[in-house]
Formats: sequence, C-alpha cells, structure tokens
Amino acid sequence: MGGTRSDVFTEKGFTNWRKGPKNLRAHEGGVGSLHNKVVRQARDLMTQKQHIETFVIKQTNEARNNYHTFLSASLECTRWLLGKGLPFRGHEESLKSSNRGNYLELNQFLSKHNKPVRKFVFENAPKNLKYTSSDIQKDLVCACAIETINAITKDMEGEFFSLLVDGSRDSSTKQQIAVVLRYVNKKGEAIETFLGVQHVSSTTSSSLEEAIERFFATTHLSMSKLQGQGYDKASNMKHELNGLKTKILNKYPQAFYVHCFAHQLQLALVAVTKGIEGVTIFFNNASILVNTIGSSCKRRDAFREKQ
Repeated sequence: MGGTRSDVFTEKGFTNWRKGPKNLRAHEGGVGSLHNKVVRQARDLMTQKQHIETFVIKQTNEARNNYHTFLSASLECTRWLLGKGLPFRGHEESLKSSNRGNYLELNQFLSKHNKPVRKFVFENAPKNLKYTSSDIQKDLVCACAIETINAITKDMEGEFFSLLVDGSRDSSTKQQIAVVLRYVNKKGEAIETFLGVQHVSSTTSSSLEEAIERFFATTHLSMSKLQGQGYDKASNMKHELNGLKTKILNKYPQAFYVHCFAHQLQLALVAVTKGIEGVTIFFNNASILVNTIGSSCKRRDAFREKQ
C-alpha cells in the first residue's frame, strides 16, 4: 500500500493548500488503491439487502406489528370485562394457579383460539412486555375510561348540560362521588349518562366542589356550559348558606338547582308511612318477615314450599 497511501489526511496534516489537489490525487491513488477499495466496499454495503439500516427497519416493523397484535388482544379482553362489569384480578395469579383471574384467563383463552396472538403472549412475549401486571391492567382500564368519556363529550358537541352528583362508598370504604350528566343530543333526545367516580377525602361542600372541578379538568367539558344541578337533601349538598349548590351558583349563576325527585319521593313515602298506622304496621311486619326468613336457608326453603 506504500504507493497508494497518503498520510497527510490521517497523520501529518498540511498547511499549504496550494498542494491540496496533488495530495488528494496521491491519497486517492490508482484503481487498486486502498481508498478506491474502501469506497467500493462502502457502496456495496449501502446497496445490499443485508445492510444494517435495512435490517434494523425490518426488525422495528416486525416488533411494531407484534406489539400492535398483542395490545389489541389485551384491549379486547379489557373492554369485554368492563362491559360485563367483571373483576380483573385473581387471588392467585402465579403460573401454577388453576384460576389466575378473569383478565389473565381470558387472555389465555384468546391465545388458544387465535394463532397470531398465541405467538406473542405469556411465555412467548418479551420479559418486559407481557401485559400481565396489575399496573398494566389499571392503565388499560384508565385508557378505556378516557376513550369512553371522550365519546360522551363528542356526542354532546359542546351543548349545555346538567350535573347530578351523589355520594357513593365502595367496598374498600373509600368515599367517592358518582357524577352523572344530563343533556340533549343531536336527535333531540334527553340523555342521562354516568360519567365516572371521583375520590374525595371528605364530604364537606368545599371538598366536593374541588373534586368536581378536578374531575372536569380531566375532560373536554367546560363548567361554563353547566345549566343545572341536582343533589339530594343532605346539608353539604343543598344547604342555602355554604352547600355545594350555593358554591356552584356563586360561580355559575345559570346552573339552576333542582331537588332529586327520587329522594323527594322517598321522603314523601316515609312521611306517609309514619302518619298512617295501618301502613306502618304493614311495613314493620314485612320487614320482620324478610329478616326472619332471609336469615335461614331452612326457613327460606319452607317458605318456597308453602308458596
């Protein structure tokens, strides 16, 4: 390589640019020079099918398709369980368990009847992409909740709506509020739809107001479109001085308050039963009968036989 190599571009360097073309020609050399061989090899590398860029793109597209297949299957299982109102988790989710919970069992069932899904789930999936952890299940549920709320707000198309709120404590003794919207859709139909639940640290009117505003901040709804509000007769909800009703009216005067008619009917029935002795005796006896029969399997069977 002695006559085909010039070290001015690799080791020595130069300062006289007048000799630049001569040095370039010396570096390039003849047809069989090292420079021309390297140029030819680089050109061949860039045109061959096994080029590293082609290989990486191929691998990336394949991984993306596999990920899409597995994600779609997991979402379908999530949507099915949510639609049926079924729990996701199991008491024992290890590989040795015969019942790992609805989510994992449904994924297992789907993989047995779907070959493309079977290739990328559980033991065939990468260790960091199995979609079986509790955090992933919660993320999928949250994603479905967001899409559901977006579909509701899209159907509303920025129209006016009313707000219905009531307290609801779940099985883990967490205090929550259930949020329901009433609006008129494009067909002129009155729609009442459940929007979601929001955890509250306390049930004071201030805490409830903050929870509602925090909940609406996660949606595309604007409180300026609020035209009505309805609650029960609890003091923290309806109180004239500092209840939730008053706090919202102070910010949005157009949000007229309407008392919950279902709760109003319940209060009316209670008042009637207390005022009529015969009705009071009837409901007391019915309550005693239900408690007596319902607490014993034998008494319940005997009652069915008599019927």
